[in-house]
Amino acid sequence: MALMEYNGYHAQIEFDSEDQIFVGSVIGINDSLSFHGSSVDELKKNFKQSVDNYLVLCEKVGKSPEKEYRGNINIRLTPSLHKSAALYSAEDHISINQFIVEAVQEKCRAREQQTNLAHA
Repeated sequence: MALMEYNGYHAQIEFDSEDQIFVGSVIGINDSLSFHGSSVDELKKNFKQSVDNYLVLCEKVGKSPEKEYRGNINIRLTPSLHKSAALYSAEDHISINQFIVEAVQEKCRAREQQTNLAHA
């Protein structure tokens, strides 16, 4: 999966082999922003245009544009994983939220290290 960034928004890019075009969609917000292009340059142009149009539309209707990743998520765990997380967090004298934050941080750091090693 490839990602693009513009003006603080990120888009996931895929190739549609049937239509022979690149298709992108902005991730990290609830509003739906998608775009496509038959070349990389056209894809970039349409991504920027999609974000710019979204910002203009929000202003026009008096809505605050969504920002990526506000920091709140709803997660679903199996009952046994939920129990383990609750018990381990209690053992560590931290909230289950803090326990999950630390687990996600640890996983992200490991992934970043893998990525850095692969690009070294």
